Amino acid sequence: MASNIIINNFQFQTKSSDKKKLLKYIKKIDFKEEPEFLKCFKKNYKYSYDDKIIKKYKRIKNINVIGMGGSSLGTKAIYSFLSNKIKKKIKFFENLKIKNEKISKGLNIIVSKSGNTLETILNTNKLLNKNNKNIFITEKNNSYLKKLADKLKSDVIEHKNFIGGRFSVLSEVGMLPSELIGLKENKFKQYNKLIIQKSFLNNLIHNTLCTFKLLKEKRFNSIILNYDPRSEDLFKWYQQLISESLGKNSKGILPFISTMPKDNHSILQLYLSGFKPNFYTFFIVEEKKGIYLNPKFLFDEFNYLKKKSIFSILNSQKTATENIFKSKRIPFRSFYIKKRTEETLGELFCFFTLEVILLSHLLKINPLNQPEVELVKNETFKILKK
Repeated sequence: MASNIIINNFQFQTKSSDKKKLLKYIKKIDFKEEPEFLKCFKKNYKYSYDDKIIKKYKRIKNINVIGMGGSSLGTKAIYSFLSNKIKKKIKFFENLKIKNEKISKGLNIIVSKSGNTLETILNTNKLLNKNNKNIFITEKNNSYLKKLADKLKSDVIEHKNFIGGRFSVLSEVGMLPSELIGLKENKFKQYNKLIIQKSFLNNLIHNTLCTFKLLKEKRFNSIILNYDPRSEDLFKWYQQLISESLGKNSKGILPFISTMPKDNHSILQLYLSGFKPNFYTFFIVEEKKGIYLNPKFLFDEFNYLKKKSIFSILNSQKTATENIFKSKRIPFRSFYIKKRTEETLGELFCFFTLEVILLSHLLKINPLNQPEVELVKNETFKILKK
């Protein structure tokens, strides 16, 4: 099956010897399944839930996801990107709110790998009620949330200990909610097909090497020029993936989401003529069902818009911006998405995750930990226990 993604790569030359080295490394990690979390990207991954869980809760129309970071960002990316296919409603509780908030009657999915995430515990405490059913996704340990689940006699789904939060979107964390809202988890699993596909590997390796070159040139800011509102949550997932995986040892990439074309009228001047430590990713999703303007109110110099859809105008703005970037030799790449499907999103999850793994290899850092985050957590507990 042909990909629904068209990638126009960074316009740099890369050495064939460097390409061969990275290809060899990809084959090594695929064969050894290292890092181990890659298992959940594959079709033969065994979930810690079964069809009985799906049948038990599939009739519930309102779902509340309670989690922080990778415990909710992946599910939210899926829900937003594929909202045209989803009839059920999900509400996300992923930050602390001082005021009380109403929770929809239905199912709570409470997610924390450790089972001791402070914000998740607090939100769960405020939102539990007798009218809602609960599923806890957490590790098999003696954590607070595991004890709470046992007390409530709720279903507990194991969060595998070898899968970190930001890499969990294709594990139980993202796939159980996806199945409960009517999506097909197996359609997301594109890894097996992509890892042997020449065009995918060429794009992946070229973009990785170009990004590494940009980092060596001290361009650390990755600006995502996003022309698709329903992909904003995808790039919030991407922000965590990039920041927590690579932001160590005075290295890393700062990802910033720019909402286009709105930011043409606020930040574009800086992009085109300001400081230079940036590189860019254009992103757009094709809309098949076009919205057209009312021709009665188009006249004189705007007559040319009568047969133009909103998407065609948006895409013209993107192309125009790319042309100016090219003329000014500003480094960028572009993703054009032809169709919103589970397969498309699965391919994007694979591309960005593998890119992070390859970049961490080139930068010689461990992508799996986040030691400084733990420092802040520990300091918070010290203050609260005084």
